[in-house]
Amino acid sequence: MSACISRSEPLPQTLPRLDETPLAMRLVELTQDGLPLLEDPWAWLAEQLGLSVESTLDLLKRLQAEGAIRRIAAVPNHYRLGYRHNGMTVWDVADADVPRLGALLGAQPFVSHCYRRPRRAGWRYNLFAMVHGRSREEIDSYREHLRYLLGEACSADDMLVSSRILKKTGLRLSPVGAKLARETAASVSEGPHRLQGGQT
Repeated sequence: MSACISRSEPLPQTLPRLDETPLAMRLVELTQDGLPLLEDPWAWLAEQLGLSVESTLDLLKRLQAEGAIRRIAAVPNHYRLGYRHNGMTVWDVADADVPRLGALLGAQPFVSHCYRRPRRAGWRYNLFAMVHGRSREEIDSYREHLRYLLGEACSADDMLVSSRILKKTGLRLSPVGAKLARETAASVSEGPHRLQGGQT
């Protein structure tokens, strides 16, 4: 697994307006839940949009350049690969050090995502890093490694361990395109195989 965030990034102040571009919104709807596992998923997507494959890929590139999507990629099901233990490590570090320390934690190969979050009354932590492993001992060792990396910069830490998955999906903007992609995948002769990956 690789780190999704390898450097500290501020949240964008202005966001692309997908809703102002119906074609772009339709593309997001069609890809947000993954692409059907077809010989040429780009041709399928282009057909759904009424565009050429070249125009479809150009639209994807434009949305990426504008920051509306970061990437389209295969996403493995880490639970099925044996990574059944998750821990959200939480750290109390000086606010001024969060950009540097967040980049340090996010660069670790066992950290899937790393966030800065505001402190709250009764909750002193401002730096969060999710770790995944095959055992509780493995995620405990990752926490220890992160603690070592932070050293004196960290005044307190904890780890919130997942005990049960209640729901696990990314943000879905619309169920319409996802339904069509699922139906297409189900019609493929080998069954509903999917190239997981929507926008992340």
